[in-house]
Amino acid sequence: MIAIVTDSNSQIPPSLATRLGIEVVPLTVTVDGVAHQEGVDLDADGFYARFESGTPSVATSQPSPGAFAVTYQALADRGAEAIVSVHIGSAISGTLNSARLAAADAPVPVRIVDTGTASFGITFAAWAAADAAAAGRPLDEVVAAAERIGRGVGNVFVVGVPALARAGGRLAPDPEPDSDRTGDDRPGGIPILTLADGAMRTVGHAADVDQAARIMADHVLASGTSLRVAVGLADAGTLALVEAVEALLGDAPEVRELIRYRVGPSVGAHTGPGTMGAMFHSPPE
Repeated sequence: MIAIVTDSNSQIPPSLATRLGIEVVPLTVTVDGVAHQEGVDLDADGFYARFESGTPSVATSQPSPGAFAVTYQALADRGAEAIVSVHIGSAISGTLNSARLAAADAPVPVRIVDTGTASFGITFAAWAAADAAAAGRPLDEVVAAAERIGRGVGNVFVVGVPALARAGGRLAPDPEPDSDRTGDDRPGGIPILTLADGAMRTVGHAADVDQAARIMADHVLASGTSLRVAVGLADAGTLALVEAVEALLGDAPEVRELIRYRVGPSVGAHTGPGTMGAMFHSPPE
């Protein structure tokens, strides 16, 4: 048996993790000096409620090597003969290093996958690994499935609290749109962003929700065909934009599957309430 592990920055819904048999190791999210385990004692609703009376002090940190060691040991005790551990990109978080340190002393072989991405992009990679493992593929093929998806995941999103993203060093003080975008995408209004190589960049600007949805949907649909797309909802303030994006993508021939997930604390700590996004990739045939 090959077991699959990921971290909570994957934003994988508990029901999907259970269905796929994926173990989730939580990141730590510190709010006003109090540390919480994402998805254990702090969920999305509880996190965004902290913003109702002002912007709290928030920070994230990777799981300890000990947390991974406990998970790897538990899986080995349940019969795992090998583990594929699929995580947030090493350019974004130290999570991968913690997993690697724990893997060195694990009771069974552990293969570490640096997805190079964050949020639901990690879930896409872990999902591919879980499918390959369930199909009885050998360890190298399970690892390759996750790596292949990680390299191909795209994203586009709107940041609810830009100051948090800038404080984390991922958003430039004065982001500029791509040089090939003009007209409706001119500076001003709602910035539409993407995360690549650990840094956010602007792909366009919108005057209202409908225009933002169109820019985001166009960005997704331009990436290919037979797309699996996940649209993330942070809080109620993002629902109108989420629904508008879903409406544009739902009937698009390029979209093979459309999923909704929650933008949880370890992502929201860097973006705040009012955030939503779409992650997407073309599954290998």
